[in-house]
Formats: sequence, C-alpha cells, structure tokens
Amino acid sequence: MEAQQASPDSSSEECTVLEALPGKGTTLICSQHKGKVSVLYCLACENAICEDCKKGEHSEHPTDSLENIVDQQLAALQDRVDSAKNRLPQIREAVQCLRDILQQLITQRSSIEEDIHSSFSELHKTLDTRKSVLLMELEVTYGLKQKVLQAQLDTLLQEEAAINHNCSLTGEALDGGNKAVVLQTHKDVGERLSDLASQGLPLQPEENDQLDLMMEIEGLRKSIHNLGTIVTTNAVASQSEASGEGLEQCVVGHPASVIITTRDKAGGLCKTGNAIISAEVCTPDGSVADGEIVDHKNGTYEFQYTVKKEGNFSLALRLYDQHIKGSPFQLKVTCSPDDSPPTTTAANAASTGSSDGGARKRSAKSPGSRSRQKGVRRGGSLFSTPKKRVNPIEDDLIFKIGTKGRNKGEFTNLQGVAACSTGKILIADSNNQCVQIFSNTGEFQSRFGVRGRSPGQLQRPTGVAVHPNGDIIIADYDNKWVSIFSSEGKYKAKLGSGRLMGPKGVSVDQNGHVIVVDNKACTVFIFQPSGKLVTKFGSRGIGDRQFAGPHFAAVNNNNEIIITDFHNHSVKVFNADGDFLLKFGSNGEGNGQFNAPTGVAVDVNGNIIVADWGNSRIQVFDGSGSFLSYINTAADPLYGPQGLALTSDGHVVVADSGNHCFKVYRYLQ
Repeated sequence: MEAQQASPDSSSEECTVLEALPGKGTTLICSQHKGKVSVLYCLACENAICEDCKKGEHSEHPTDSLENIVDQQLAALQDRVDSAKNRLPQIREAVQCLRDILQQLITQRSSIEEDIHSSFSELHKTLDTRKSVLLMELEVTYGLKQKVLQAQLDTLLQEEAAINHNCSLTGEALDGGNKAVVLQTHKDVGERLSDLASQGLPLQPEENDQLDLMMEIEGLRKSIHNLGTIVTTNAVASQSEASGEGLEQCVVGHPASVIITTRDKAGGLCKTGNAIISAEVCTPDGSVADGEIVDHKNGTYEFQYTVKKEGNFSLALRLYDQHIKGSPFQLKVTCSPDDSPPTTTAANAASTGSSDGGARKRSAKSPGSRSRQKGVRRGGSLFSTPKKRVNPIEDDLIFKIGTKGRNKGEFTNLQGVAACSTGKILIADSNNQCVQIFSNTGEFQSRFGVRGRSPGQLQRPTGVAVHPNGDIIIADYDNKWVSIFSSEGKYKAKLGSGRLMGPKGVSVDQNGHVIVVDNKACTVFIFQPSGKLVTKFGSRGIGDRQFAGPHFAAVNNNNEIIITDFHNHSVKVFNADGDFLLKFGSNGEGNGQFNAPTGVAVDVNGNIIVADWGNSRIQVFDGSGSFLSYINTAADPLYGPQGLALTSDGHVVVADSGNHCFKVYRYLQ
C-alpha cells in the first residue's frame, strides 16, 4: 500500500495507510515514519500509528493499543458473522417452505388442468369457448400467485447469497490473521454484515398454493356460459387471526366457538370463502375434542367445538397447514357454567394485531346442544326456502355506522342499544369501555366512559337504557353493577353492587324502575333509581320462570317485561311483579324459532322485535308471540346481532356485533 499524507482533522480514509513490514509477519510499519512499527491506534482517525505519529500530527488525538483495537474488531467481526449466520436456518426453512408451496401449486395446477381437459372432452364443441376462458383464468391466477412466491423466493436466495459471500470474505480475513486485512475488512464488510443481519426479510409465505376447480356436470346444457370457476383465496396464515372467548376458555359439555378472520399478505381482509382451514383441540392425553369449521363465505370462518372434560388444552388453528397468528392458543376448560355474554377476546386479538383489525368477530360460546349451528349461515340462508319464509313487509337498510377500532364512530364488540325521544341513539361499546351517542341520522355526537373498576368507571358495558328523566343507565358486566350517568355523561350513582353477578341488559318500566337482566345469576332484578330493590324473579333452569343466560329486556305499554332467554332459545313475558305470563320460540331456523335470541324491543302496537343472534336475523312477533315477519337484512347480512331498539322516528336500530357497526332499518308498523 502507498502512504498518504494525513492531517489531524482528516477522515479515516485520509489517515496513514498501513504497510506490513517485510519478513515481520503481521507487524505493521508506519508509512509516514519508515522503519517505525505501528503499535498505537488513533481513535479519531481510526487508523494505526507509530509513537512518532503520536508525538506529531496525532498528539491531540485519543489513542489506544493497536493490539487492543485489533482484538476488539476481531471480536466485533466475529459477532457480526455469527449474527448473520444465525439468519441462515430461518432463511433456509422459509426457502424450503416456499419451494414446497410452489411445488404444490404447480402440482395443483397440473391436476386441475387435467380435470378441465377431461371434463370438457365429454361435452360438445360449443363448450370450447368456456374451456378457454377457464384455462386463461387458471393461468392468470397461477401467474399472479407464482409471481408473488417467486419474487419472495428470489429475494431470500439473494439475501442468502449475500450473507454467504460476505461471511466468506470475512472468514478469510479472520483465518488469515493479517491485521491490515482485518482492519480493512472491518471497514469494507463489517457494516454490510450488520445490515444483512438486521435486514427485515419476508420469511413468511406471502401467497398460498391453493388452486381448486369447481365443476358441475349436471345441468351444464342450461348454464354452459357460466360453467366452472377457479377457486382460490389470497389468505396467508401469518396475517390471519382469531377471536372469541373460545380461544381462552369454555365449559365442559357446552359448545364454544372461535371466529377466524383471513387476511392477505398486506393485512387486508379476504372477503370470500373456500380457504382450507383446520382446527383441533388437543386434550392432555392427546385426544381431540369434537368440532367443525363453518365457512361464512365472507372471509371469516367459525370453529365450533365441545370439550367433554375440564383441564388445560391446546387449540391449534391452521390455514393451509400453517399456524395462524397466535396459534396454538392455551385453552382452559372448567366445569362451572359461565353464561357471560358474547365478547371479543382482547388478549388473543392483540396477538393478531387487531385488532384489528383483529381481528376480531362474534365470539360467544355457541348456543344450543348441537356441535354445529346451521343458523350462522349468512345471506341467502335466511331466504333459501321462500315457500316457508315469507316476508310480507318490505323493510330496507337505511344506513350503517362503524368499523372496528377505538376512535369516534368505531367499535370493538358493541352490544347494548338504546334510543330516546330526543332523537338520539346510544351504543354500549363493550370492549372500548364507553358509550357512544349518535343522532337518529347517524351523526356522531359524543361519547363518555373511563376504563376502570371504581364507581363512575366502566369495565365492560353491555346494556344501556335511557330513563324518562334523561339519565343514562349502563349495565357493567365485569364491575357487577349498574351505573347511572346524566344525559351529559357525568356519573351520578350506581345500583345493584353486591347483588348482581353479571348484568347484561337494562331497561326502564313505566314506573321509572330500572330492570336489570343478570346474565350470570339468571335472575331479573327491578330497582328504584335510588338503588332500593323492588323485586326480583328467576333462577337457572328450563322452566317457565327460569332462564339460561338471559340477555336483554323490553317493556310494553302494559308494563309487562319481555326477556330474551339466550340458551333456552325463547322469549318470556312477565308482569311487573314477576309473574309468568307467556313464552314463545324454540330452537331452530324456521319462522318463530331462535338460535340464541339477544336484543328485544316493542313497538307502539305491542309487536315484539327480536334479534336472533345464532341465525343472524331479526324477527317480528305480535304481542301474543305469533310470528309476523322478518326485517329484511339480506342486502347487507347481519353477523351476530345483539341489542336493538326503536328510534324516535320509528326505525329499528341493531348492534351488528360481528361486523363492528350498528345498522338502522326502515320499519313499517
């Protein structure tokens, strides 16, 4: 190397260039002072110097022993090499995973191509046009998927080659023992190794290998122009998430459910079904609990299962044989029934990033004794048998408000709904620990609520009602009391503390008494606003005066109390003293049947409007419980509706819990 003149303020590139002393091995000589051995290292100039340099142009620079610096840089280089090499197993595993997916994608493509040719060979020549369209669609779909996977694979292979190349260069410097080479390598390669070691890489597959063909032979002559569909999704396991109480806990012998929300590589929601999802609950002895997957055909899926003994279990949820975000989950199964209301599990949703996004989704334990709830099917399931299901009233969606989130006009597991004569709609935003207030036309007006377990704070508001004096009454499930706030959201009092176990719904009768539906205690309490208990009725069971997880209440013009009995799949009516009057409903999907009823309201004519949670629909009955009609929700299907109310302008407002919004429908009384 040639010597360069250095100055005290020069950069490291301008400082002394090192030379190895001939015949002296790795000893360095100073190019500025011939014959002088460099034994020091200038920290300011980042170069080796001799004693004369120290006395001259480097006199004011901090220095250290050259041996110490070389040892430090050797150690630093070795650490960076080790750090970079530690990424190699992850990269190789990701590369192998992508190769497997690509190979499976190619295999699927070849298999489907054979199926297409085979199917069309049996048909008339007029089918050739449709065949070409399908083959083109296959090629486009395959090409898009292959492009994503190949680009990801190329990126990983390039990074792998870069790490190997730079590690090889550094390894030669480390093995050679030449100090000059070590110093130069540290300058040239060290930072590059650090970048390679810390660089974010797409290790999770950004596409899947699904390519399926849906082909129907029967009736082809009538639908030849629409024959065949290439079925796939863009869902990836690393972005997909799960929510629901069924992720954390369930009760022995009771159906539980988990909602799986599929997302693409960018985290966007997938809005079509047909993804390949598997789920299993592993018991301590290795057995698997009963369960099945229900495809909602909108990008979400519900895993419904039942565990027959208590203990701690593992719940694994996989998409295309890969664990989704947070999987496997730890599940606790207990013997004690817990009729807690549907809620999104924040802890598990956090592992999905939701949150949101998460997300989240209808997350209550599945009602009923069946392991599968056919009633959760969306859209067409409500009107798939028109001869049996006639809706003589043409009701339509007017508007909907909300998405999943924590800001104004956003919700996380909204439950209770109330409306008042002043033209306001109140929403109990359960997991956001607040109540949000809107006008009848959907404009956001205000919200209030501070999370906590002290008086005046909200932990899990599930029910909301408005007193004739304007006060806002809120059932707080986790705080086990009912809070009373002014119309401006200022705390005034609480009632039921020490008596309530899990208040879900609240309402107000014509005497101004507060009716509280205690979901856990399976009891209805009636309080004066001062907190004095007027009466209570109900216990756990299946009798006329008994409940199994009651949810919400409404009061008609006769001051009769109407209660939705969630797990008994019925609606029960009592007088103001708690005497049983009548009940209607049974478990099923037919007219007048329920799969876990939730919200309830009464119109001016005494007709009863009921939210059918498990069947995701709204039914209308007369005062005696005879079925009248459905609210038409087919255009934008509900997903696990909860509380509902009648607005002051005569419309129906419902909390569409699974879709994180509330909807207002035109209602013809």
